[in-house]
Order: sequence, then structure tokens, then C-alpha cells
Amino acid sequence: MILIALGSNLVGPFGSPRQNILTAIAEMQRQGITLIKSSSLMATTPYGRLNQPGFINAVVQVETRKSPDALMRCLHRIERIAGRRRGLRWGPRTLDLDILDYHGLVRKPANTSIKPLALPHPGIGQRSFVLMPLLEIAPRWKHPVHHVSAALMLRKLYGLKPN
Repeated sequence: MILIALGSNLVGPFGSPRQNILTAIAEMQRQGITLIKSSSLMATTPYGRLNQPGFINAVVQVETRKSPDALMRCLHRIERIAGRRRGLRWGPRTLDLDILDYHGLVRKPANTSIKPLALPHPGIGQRSFVLMPLLEIAPRWKHPVHHVSAALMLRKLYGLKPN
């Protein structure tokens, strides 16, 4: 299972944040990435920096023959087309695309000057805006390292006891 998180809170060349997400999904399909499932578009509060517009977030399940690195390069191209300019960490953006999981592959980044792709995405368990749409489309998914479901991670995030 390949899972990608999408987020937007600024108007860009694709249009509104909602339209940014929908157009990004269509663009992924034009780039040889097959859409399997898509979550609802969810309005969420900002993460990290609260003094910015709210986000629209979603998670999609896809299939592709692209390697994880080739897929990430493709997603970065789509972000650039959508007007993404990297700058302030956790700041506003027209489009943010992250690979959450790539067939359960576990890959830790090496200490280099180039930021390598870490898999699974290291922030999954701290972000309700990822866990809620992930749970919607993949309720049986388990974190490749911690072997827990999105539902359990969400409960832990909110300080609730496991069922």
C-alpha cells in the first residue's frame, strides 16, 4: 500500500486550497500514479505554526511503478506547478505532498547534506490531520515500525486509552 498525504491552505495556480488538492490528485494520475482510494477533504487547524489560515487535508492510496525516490521527485514537481515555494517550516503553502508509507518500506535518513526520504513518514503519529483521513481509507493499515493502527495512534495522540 502506498499512502500519500495532501495539504493546502493558500490559493495558488490551481485555485482554492480545495481545488489545489483535487487538481494535485488529477495531476498525480496524469504522471502515472494510479488512484486507488481517496479520503474526504478535511478542514483542519494548522500544525506547528498556528498564525496562518486553516488547511484542507486528505490522504490517498495509490499504486505506481515509480520507486519511492522517483515518486517523491514527481510529487515535488506537482508541488512546484501548484506554486509551492519552500521556506518557513510548517508555514503556509499552496500544496504539500508527503509519502506516508510505501509498501511498508522502512528507511531511515542518512546523515548527509541532502535530505533523503525517510519511510514511513516520521510525523504520522503526531498529526491528527493525517491520521483521520488515513483511518477513513485504510482502517486496517498498521504503522510499519510500531505495528499499530491509525486508530490507536489517534487515540494516543488525544490522550485516550486504547480499547
